[in-house]
Amino acid sequence: MVQLTEKIVIPEKELIYRFSRSSGPGGQNVNKLNTRVTLLFHVADSQTLTGEQKQRIAANLSSRISEDGFLTVVSQRHRTQNANRIAAQRRLGELLASALVIKRERKKTAVPYSARQRRLQHKRRRGEIKQMRKSVAFD
Repeated sequence: MVQLTEKIVIPEKELIYRFSRSSGPGGQNVNKLNTRVTLLFHVADSQTLTGEQKQRIAANLSSRISEDGFLTVVSQRHRTQNANRIAAQRRLGELLASALVIKRERKKTAVPYSARQRRLQHKRRRGEIKQMRKSVAFD
């Protein structure tokens, strides 16, 4: 089960796990055990998410979703299969939660008068400093 928000929880039955040999840490176990976890989540077939949420995820995570519609997360950082499974679930939750966040649109505002005055005053001061550096011609 993957917790996205307080209200949205993806059940275990919607997740597909694949296991393979890891190239990460594990000593001799690297050659013997399937500790690498590939977690697949089919966004379009999810019963938990609404249509709008599916569209938002598809738009925000389009580079991570395969042609089949599966969102893939791989974990091979840890030495045990269970730890990698938990890490993959956590990463999937973070990805989906960040994709569901609605970003506020930026309101255009004018630059305040005082800020413009400060900028111009600073420019004048810099110009004066540069003028003072010039060599003075004595006649």
